[in-house]
Amino acid sequence: MNDIFTKCRNFTIVRQLIESGIYPYFKELESEQAPEISIKGKKFIMFGSNNYLGLANERKIAAFKGREAALIYATGYQMNLGVISALVGKGDFAVIDKLDHASILDGCRLAQGELARFKHNDPADLDRVLKKIGPRHGKLVIVDGVFSMEGDLSPLPEIVKVCKRHGARLMVDDAHASGVMGKRGHGTCEHYGLTSKDVDLVVGTCSKSFASVGGFAAGDENIIHYLRHASRSMIFSAALPPASVAAISKAIDIIDEEPQRLKKLWDNARYLMKRFKEMGLNTGETQTPIIPVVIGDDEKTFMLWRMLYDRGLFTNPVVSPAVPPKRALIRIVATATHTREQLDRALDIFETCVKKVLKKKPAVLVK
Repeated sequence: MNDIFTKCRNFTIVRQLIESGIYPYFKELESEQAPEISIKGKKFIMFGSNNYLGLANERKIAAFKGREAALIYATGYQMNLGVISALVGKGDFAVIDKLDHASILDGCRLAQGELARFKHNDPADLDRVLKKIGPRHGKLVIVDGVFSMEGDLSPLPEIVKVCKRHGARLMVDDAHASGVMGKRGHGTCEHYGLTSKDVDLVVGTCSKSFASVGGFAAGDENIIHYLRHASRSMIFSAALPPASVAAISKAIDIIDEEPQRLKKLWDNARYLMKRFKEMGLNTGETQTPIIPVVIGDDEKTFMLWRMLYDRGLFTNPVVSPAVPPKRALIRIVATATHTREQLDRALDIFETCVKKVLKKKPAVLVK
């Protein structure tokens, strides 16, 4: 059976260079980027323009995700472009959920392999797609852990079983799960009790719960080693500023050291969900602090957004293609810092506005 990660295990040239002592890259600077720098206590005059600063190797993220190694990218978008295009080569298949994030789709388009899709959160359809591809091709299945528009979870345990049955590797984008899902907020795998033996690669962005910029990929050391040297969006992009990396590091510390934040987040989310259900609103299949209020009609959704906005409530209207046609919604996100008074005030505004909008017939849109 063709394993898409064979290329990672066979990538030995760099290890040979390291062993011979002539590997020149990813040197960790112990000083500021100045005309004269320090590496391992030795002074150098700096004539190299690539400011790596040793920040590509983020051990703290690897530990947070329970993986051997991790790699930092300039943005989450660049991470998906770089990881997918590096791993999915000629003869390989990227197999994605139909509602995966746009950056995943763009990464697949950039890759030299083929693209296949399966029905949203449907392991049986994934099984059908993988069976059709067959054992001769390397296969990377890619899913969002938490889907960003409607807050529903990927059924990872069932997807893991299907992937193992067909020799496919599994990559989970934890952009909206890091700091949110799991007992400690470590993500979707922790939520389900899955390990690196189940999910091969966990990726995500640092612009959500980590309160910074950047993207990350965490997995076995040989996979990360390969990506460090084959992922073009990392190699040919500038390193993150030290302040951004320091913010990511501190955010991870806060998540681990202040569990009351996670509890407050979920308390607020459950309170909002309870009140929305009491209003009789359609909140989809969300299992997270992302709460969709499904309106259906695009124009009514925009009308509701404007009413809410005029009354001091900021929300996000979402229409096709970000969601399927006729499933337009108002996306609401609870946070750990909302007070109960703020939630009640927002709910009052929402209830007043939604009653007005849903009674109105949409006008004819000008084409």
